[in-house]
Amino acid sequence: MKALVVVAHGSRREASNEEVRELVARLDESAGGSFAVVCAAFLELAEPSIPDAIVDVIDQGAGHVTVLPYFLSAGRHVATDIPAEIDKALVRRPGVEIHLAGYAGSSKAMLPLLLNLAKS
Repeated sequence: MKALVVVAHGSRREASNEEVRELVARLDESAGGSFAVVCAAFLELAEPSIPDAIVDVIDQGAGHVTVLPYFLSAGRHVATDIPAEIDKALVRRPGVEIHLAGYAGSSKAMLPLLLNLAKS
Protein backbone atom coordinates (compact mmCIF):
# COMPACT_ATOMS: atom_id res chain seq x y z
CA MET A 1 0.00 0.00 0.00
CA LYS A 2 1.24 3.49 -0.90
CA ALA A 3 0.77 6.61 1.20
CA LEU A 4 1.41 10.29 0.55
CA VAL A 5 2.38 12.67 3.36
CA VAL A 6 2.23 16.33 2.32
CA VAL A 7 4.49 18.43 4.54
CA ALA A 8 3.87 22.12 5.20
CA HIS A 9 5.66 24.43 7.60
CA GLY A 10 2.85 24.88 10.11
CA SER A 11 1.52 28.12 11.49
CA ARG A 12 0.41 29.65 14.76
CA ARG A 13 -2.66 30.72 12.78
CA GLU A 14 -4.90 27.64 12.84
CA ALA A 15 -6.82 28.83 9.76
CA SER A 16 -3.60 28.47 7.75
CA ASN A 17 -3.08 24.92 9.00
CA GLU A 18 -6.67 24.10 8.13
CA GLU A 19 -6.13 25.51 4.64
CA VAL A 20 -3.31 22.99 4.16
CA ARG A 21 -5.49 20.14 5.45
CA GLU A 22 -8.25 21.13 3.01
CA LEU A 23 -5.77 21.27 0.12
CA VAL A 24 -4.52 17.80 1.04
CA ALA A 25 -8.10 16.48 1.15
CA ARG A 26 -8.67 17.84 -2.38
CA LEU A 27 -5.36 16.30 -3.47
CA ASP A 28 -6.52 12.96 -2.10
CA GLU A 29 -9.73 13.22 -4.16
CA SER A 30 -7.72 14.13 -7.27
CA ALA A 31 -5.14 11.36 -6.84
CA GLY A 32 -7.48 8.82 -8.34
CA GLY A 33 -6.49 6.08 -5.94
CA SER A 34 -2.75 6.43 -6.59
CA PHE A 35 -2.29 6.49 -2.82
CA ALA A 36 -4.33 4.51 -0.32
CA VAL A 37 -3.74 7.20 2.30
CA VAL A 38 -3.06 10.93 1.79
CA CYS A 39 -2.47 13.15 4.81
CA ALA A 40 -0.95 16.43 5.93
CA ALA A 41 1.97 16.82 8.32
CA PHE A 42 3.70 19.87 9.70
CA LEU A 43 7.32 20.72 10.39
CA GLU A 44 6.43 22.81 13.41
CA LEU A 45 3.64 24.72 15.16
CA ALA A 46 0.88 22.26 14.17
CA GLU A 47 0.00 18.59 14.35
CA PRO A 48 0.64 15.97 13.27
CA SER A 49 4.40 16.15 13.17
CA ILE A 50 6.19 14.61 10.21
CA PRO A 51 7.36 11.51 12.11
CA ASP A 52 3.93 11.00 13.68
CA ALA A 53 2.17 11.23 10.30
CA ILE A 54 4.63 8.81 8.69
CA VAL A 55 4.31 6.32 11.54
CA ASP A 56 0.52 6.62 11.37
CA VAL A 57 0.34 5.75 7.66
CA ILE A 58 2.77 2.87 8.17
CA ASP A 59 0.61 1.58 11.01
CA GLN A 60 -2.35 1.76 8.59
CA GLY A 61 -0.45 -0.63 6.30
CA ALA A 62 1.67 1.56 4.04
CA GLY A 63 4.82 -0.16 2.84
CA HIS A 64 5.86 2.78 0.68
CA VAL A 65 5.53 6.40 1.82
CA THR A 66 6.10 9.44 -0.38
CA VAL A 67 6.82 12.66 1.50
CA LEU A 68 5.93 15.75 -0.56
CA PRO A 69 7.28 19.09 0.73
CA TYR A 70 4.74 21.86 0.17
CA PHE A 71 7.47 24.53 0.07
CA LEU A 72 8.44 27.05 -2.61
CA SER A 73 12.22 26.95 -2.25
CA ALA A 74 14.96 24.58 -1.15
CA GLY A 75 15.86 26.35 2.07
CA ARG A 76 17.03 24.70 5.27
CA HIS A 77 13.65 23.09 5.93
CA VAL A 78 13.61 21.25 2.60
CA ALA A 79 17.34 20.48 2.47
CA THR A 80 17.94 19.49 6.09
CA ASP A 81 14.98 19.57 8.46
CA ILE A 82 12.48 17.41 6.55
CA PRO A 83 15.04 14.65 5.85
CA ALA A 84 15.95 14.67 9.56
CA GLU A 85 12.27 14.27 10.48
CA ILE A 86 11.96 11.36 8.04
CA ASP A 87 14.96 9.74 9.74
CA LYS A 88 13.13 10.01 13.09
CA ALA A 89 10.22 8.08 11.60
CA LEU A 90 12.56 5.42 10.22
CA VAL A 91 13.98 4.87 13.70
CA ARG A 92 10.44 4.17 14.92
CA ARG A 93 9.44 2.04 11.90
CA PRO A 94 12.57 0.69 10.17
CA GLY A 95 12.39 -1.16 6.90
CA VAL A 96 9.70 0.90 5.20
CA GLU A 97 10.52 2.58 1.91
CA ILE A 98 10.22 6.37 2.22
CA HIS A 99 10.72 8.59 -0.83
CA LEU A 100 11.27 12.34 -0.48
CA ALA A 101 9.65 13.98 -3.52
CA GLY A 102 10.69 17.31 -4.98
CA TYR A 103 9.39 20.46 -3.34
CA ALA A 104 6.52 22.39 -4.93
CA GLY A 105 8.62 25.34 -6.09
CA SER A 106 10.89 23.07 -8.14
CA SER A 107 8.05 22.01 -10.44
CA LYS A 108 7.97 23.20 -14.06
CA ALA A 109 4.24 23.72 -13.52
CA MET A 110 5.06 26.62 -11.17
CA LEU A 111 5.83 29.13 -13.95
CA PRO A 112 2.49 28.88 -15.76
CA LEU A 113 0.70 28.84 -12.42
CA LEU A 114 2.38 32.06 -11.31
CA LEU A 115 1.66 33.72 -14.66
CA ASN A 116 -2.00 32.69 -14.46
CA LEU A 117 -2.24 34.13 -10.96
CA ALA A 118 -0.62 37.38 -12.06
CA LYS A 119 -3.04 37.74 -14.96
CA SER A 120 -6.15 37.11 -12.89
